[in-house]
Amino acid sequence: MLREEWHVIGHVAEFHARAGEFLRSRPARHNTVLTDVERLRVRGAHQEGGESGVFGVLESGGEIRAAFHPTPRGYVGATPLTPGQADAAAALLHRLGATPAGVVADHATAAAFARAWQARTGAAPEPFWRTHLYRLGTLTPPRSPAPGRGRAAGAADREPGGHVVRWCRAFCAEVGERVSLDLIDDGRWAASRFGDRHFTFWETPEGVPAAMAATTAPTGGMDRVDPVYTPPELRGRGYAAAVTTEVSRAAREAGAAEVVLYADPANPVSNALYRRLGYTRLADFSGYRFPAT
Repeated sequence: MLREEWHVIGHVAEFHARAGEFLRSRPARHNTVLTDVERLRVRGAHQEGGESGVFGVLESGGEIRAAFHPTPRGYVGATPLTPGQADAAAALLHRLGATPAGVVADHATAAAFARAWQARTGAAPEPFWRTHLYRLGTLTPPRSPAPGRGRAAGAADREPGGHVVRWCRAFCAEVGERVSLDLIDDGRWAASRFGDRHFTFWETPEGVPAAMAATTAPTGGMDRVDPVYTPPELRGRGYAAAVTTEVSRAAREAGAAEVVLYADPANPVSNALYRRLGYTRLADFSGYRFPAT
């Protein structure tokens, strides 16, 4: 049996060069790692709220088998790991004196890393995020689409008070996304996780925005739809289906081999909607916070 060994990398550019091919080999499952790393490359390797800047690749027989990285918010993000691989990664980070704010990964990996971190630090992990990952198969538009048309968001929509900023704030308040909510309230919408998204509206025939969806920048042949938002008073009219169809089709036509999105398990309406549009559930993801010790 070939020996597996974690190797530490100290800079995002080197990590991208060394692990990029491996990450792109499974762009749907690795979607969050791909977008996090791209964001760190663009903005620099300084985290917004975390001290850990350690990247790692797991090699065996000259090939990369797994990887971990610091997320833009200071968590540990990782590709799928076995319990043993997660334990070895936690041990390595602990020896290096890293202080990650938590971990985000597929559910089994996140849970295994959280247990391993608690065993070394005594910090009881606090679950804060659980989601389903969906991947687009054959796009199936609604049989009776909502009237109206899609429109790409413009600069005015991104200004303070514009629809994009106001609706991103409403989305954060609804799902309890505190970090981005605080940034928006501080006038720093562009520094939130939405700042680099491409937004599209579904407008009524009268030209009134009725729903909004965004996609991440294409990375590794993958686009992620995030977020999708319809104001409460306009829900149940097919606008979310229309705008999700619009951005999903545009991503495919632009060359994305994989189009993915996350959905809250506690929201049966959105999960059912995405399945009707041709998305299939691929995996579950989780996040755990680590209290300071």
